[in-house]
Amino acid sequence: MQPAAQNQWLDDIKFDAHGLIPAIAQDRDTGRILMVAWMNRESLLLTAERRQGVYFSRSRQALWHKGESSGHTQDVHEIRLDCDGDVIVLQITQNGGIACHTGRESCFYRVLTPDGWQIVDAVKKDPEAIYGATAHTHATSNIESISTSETLDVLAQLGQIVQQRKNVDPKSSYVASLYHKGLNKILEKVGEEAFETVIAAKDASEADTQDLIYETADLWFHVIVMLGQFNVPPQAILDELSRRFDLSGLDEKASRTQE
Repeated sequence: MQPAAQNQWLDDIKFDAHGLIPAIAQDRDTGRILMVAWMNRESLLLTAERRQGVYFSRSRQALWHKGESSGHTQDVHEIRLDCDGDVIVLQITQNGGIACHTGRESCFYRVLTPDGWQIVDAVKKDPEAIYGATAHTHATSNIESISTSETLDVLAQLGQIVQQRKNVDPKSSYVASLYHKGLNKILEKVGEEAFETVIAAKDASEADTQDLIYETADLWFHVIVMLGQFNVPPQAILDELSRRFDLSGLDEKASRTQE
């Protein structure tokens, strides 16, 4: 540890009422913002001494060495302080190329469009492959967990991609080739994937559901292609499911019979 006199630079920092300051981690080579976290006096001092990103977890009220669970540590090349003295910017190299707990390069992977927030960055690595059995614990203890809205964004984005590929060259896109072959071919694929999902469910166990997950994903995908044939977005199905929340299954079925 350095002598106290050599750490007087910390006195120029305006920590908030909780003794914290926001820290922005920026890729030194690309300039991209990778994440924002919090630091207290101790974590900032350790970051400066080790030249590694060390933060403070507000949920756990403890120091958090970035990469302690994932192995994706941050080499810190430069530490900057803004004009008001209340924001830190770290120029870093992100080891492993993944800063976000969702397995993406950056925590800032959503862009605002006229249709709302859209995910524009792919997952580089499955969080479970990074954190193992502690994936959920890590996500909820250090950073806000993936929201339901993000999950819905994936469906909305898939619906948009399907629509975009309807009129492209059938030789360049599987989706376009299905649309080119017509509704009967699309329905055939939906039926085929539904059958494979049933078989996967018959063979699944609580300890092994990977095939079931894979086949269900295929089924959902082809159902979205089918909906796209009629320009029906996935959100329309979600809206219908939402409408049924206040209805019992028996009442909903009875209403169909009356209609």
